[in-house]
Amino acid sequence: MRIVTMEEHVTFPGITGLIPKEIREKHSIEHLPMIERVAHQLSDVAGDRLSSMDKEGITMQILSVAGTGADLLSPEEGPSFARQYNDALAREIAPYRERFAAFAHLPMTNPAAAAEELERTVVGYGFKGALINGLTNGKFLDHSRFAPLLARAEQLDTPLYIHPGLPPKTVFDAYYSDLPQHTGQVLAISGWGWHSETALHILRLIVSGTLDRYPNLKLIIGHMGEMLPMMMARCDEKLKPGQTGLNQRSVSQTLRDQVYITTSGVFTLPPLMVALETFGIDNILFSVDYPFSSNEQGRRFLDSLPLTDEQVRQIAHANADRLLRI
Repeated sequence: MRIVTMEEHVTFPGITGLIPKEIREKHSIEHLPMIERVAHQLSDVAGDRLSSMDKEGITMQILSVAGTGADLLSPEEGPSFARQYNDALAREIAPYRERFAAFAHLPMTNPAAAAEELERTVVGYGFKGALINGLTNGKFLDHSRFAPLLARAEQLDTPLYIHPGLPPKTVFDAYYSDLPQHTGQVLAISGWGWHSETALHILRLIVSGTLDRYPNLKLIIGHMGEMLPMMMARCDEKLKPGQTGLNQRSVSQTLRDQVYITTSGVFTLPPLMVALETFGIDNILFSVDYPFSSNEQGRRFLDSLPLTDEQVRQIAHANADRLLRI
């Protein structure tokens, strides 16, 4: 069976190291045990990664740059850094076009340049969209400054994958401080905070009317929908379209119209069942979150699904093939 995975990460230390050390250390999570443990896997493309894909029967990974990068740099410095990263990523995957594709790394502190870089990589390299890490300088994508990027993504008919990012310091201090060892940092990211932040990001795009202004824009989020499937009915009840006067559709309708969710890093059945009941099978895409989760874990989960062969096929590759035009 053909299998396409959507949220699979790389990091090229030679490029990331170009970010000034003081900026990198202030914002990076690279010294967390969870990052250090997989550092060598993040920098690998055609070695152990490809061997693992072969072993688990994974046909294609869509690669994206892990963590922050160009979004830490000034509007003047970010664009050239993003171009360098995307050029390197394109070179790495060029010999393996049947096995790898990519989401662009964008200079989010310069939205106009981000729009241009998205188009350059989609048209020039065949990239499948872009992955954006959370907030940029404390702003969500519903801020008017990001209009050029949203408009360009809609025009190109390429999705934006909204991945969690590090919480602002004020949020971290209020919610995640005064906990032992690395517990607060993990709780702020993969243990909880990442998921609630991304859900909030999507809800802001809905209730602000942003997705109504870009009705053909497609978004992808990971981790089985970042808790949104469970909360969809509650959001419909509390965030009715007439309440703000900005969004024209219900939360649930907008989610089903414009948001796709992946299984990345969540390999238990109950969250998938909720996602199927709320988002529907056409909006669910298989992902592993490699190397933070293993291809073996993902494949074992996919093989265990109590679904029809056609439903498994949709999740495994057909929905991704259609969305990304693979």
